Amino acid sequence: MSRIAFITGATSGIGKATAEAFAGVGIDLILCGRRQERLDEVAAELSSKVKVTTLVFDVRDKGAVFAAVGSLPDNWKNIDILVNNAGNAHGLGTLDEGDTDDWDAMIDGNVKGLLYVSKAIIPLLLERGKGHIVNISSIAGKQTYANGAVYCASKAAVEVISEGMRLELTQHGIKTTNVAPGAVETEFSLVRFKGDEARAEKVYQGFDPLQAGDIADAILYAVNAPDRVTIADITILAGAQSAATVIHRK
Repeated sequence: MSRIAFITGATSGIGKATAEAFAGVGIDLILCGRRQERLDEVAAELSSKVKVTTLVFDVRDKGAVFAAVGSLPDNWKNIDILVNNAGNAHGLGTLDEGDTDDWDAMIDGNVKGLLYVSKAIIPLLLERGKGHIVNISSIAGKQTYANGAVYCASKAAVEVISEGMRLELTQHGIKTTNVAPGAVETEFSLVRFKGDEARAEKVYQGFDPLQAGDIADAILYAVNAPDRVTIADITILAGAQSAATVIHRK
């Protein structure tokens, strides 16, 4: 029987690349995001390979999360893999000058949203006595940098939550993998800089950044590992990157 994966933030970047990688090996997909049009495009692209259904909700909206998961037909509730990918960075600045709306967006999305989705899905995994949760953290969750303290804190929380999940769920046959990417060329910087394309492009200039597919490859490896193997934590940096803020540019 085919496995089923529930992927948040599936409309672009790492989430979309993960959906494509999973479809390539026959894993059916529950694609989640805020943009129905984008979800429909991804679903249309992948439905020739696997079964696909979509759910439209914002992970920051607790009621919407539980309503969406509850709306799944019984056959789609046999979830094997949860990929908590949804989340973003908003703004870049010191704590005294930071925008509290940006802070709310990051904490509500990166931390509370991940918790809401996990709380909705974990009972389904427990009922089946098996499963795999993949949480997308960041190198920023391991190494704090100036002007990004709140974003770093939100991703450090993902690291801690991943460890807590592993401590609580391993005994029930459920694996937890934390994936911490470095500099990945996605919409990440465009969102952080609020649509400033010129500023976002500079982030990836002078070196060969990671691509979303590189992270998807690692996720696929983790979920396809033998039962005897748990990939607990993966940190993936670009070849020219040696730390969160250290990139050797040409």
